[in-house]
Amino acid sequence: MNTLTLLRYGNTNTFLLGSGTPGTNGQLLIDTDFAGTIAQFYKAIKSHGVKVSDIKYVLATHYHPDHMGLISELMEQGVELVIMESQISSIHYSDEIFSRTPKLNYKPIDGSRATVLSFADSRIWLSGLGIEGEIIATPSHSEDSVSVILDNGAAIVGDLEPLPYLAGYDEATPQAQALKADWDRVLSYTPKMIYYSHANASES
Repeated sequence: MNTLTLLRYGNTNTFLLGSGTPGTNGQLLIDTDFAGTIAQFYKAIKSHGVKVSDIKYVLATHYHPDHMGLISELMEQGVELVIMESQISSIHYSDEIFSRTPKLNYKPIDGSRATVLSFADSRIWLSGLGIEGEIIATPSHSEDSVSVILDNGAAIVGDLEPLPYLAGYDEATPQAQALKADWDRVLSYTPKMIYYSHANASES
């Protein structure tokens, strides 16, 4: 049974996925918080008995600043970045935002060191970590947004707007249609629990 650990050390829920066997709870980190939160991150993983050296890979659900601010620092410590095929052109989206605050000492991501993964290959790749599931595109929030769907019923959807929000949209608008398409895709996997970046988890 795969493990899912919630880390909250800033304003964004981030997650550690493991295979469920001893010593693998930090196999894959999904999202990080804003740049400048590395000390809080260390404290959060330590509270779960995880060290940075236990984390093999990091994946961002998308490249807005509150989801990828620590990736460069983690890469410098040996964590490997995995970029989905739809994210290649977005990894520097937040560079200019971070540059406005020099004290953050933010270093742009070195994309040449990242592994680019296709959605079609995501199940095989995750299986290699002992994690059963898939990574799918859910681009209604941003064109680079992805979700991680686990076979155990967990769905990590980043900033995908909660399904009830659809009721507030004009169904004919492109935004509503895009959000509905994303939720149709997520719900086709019959998830049991939805994990958001800025809201509490909810049953589907």
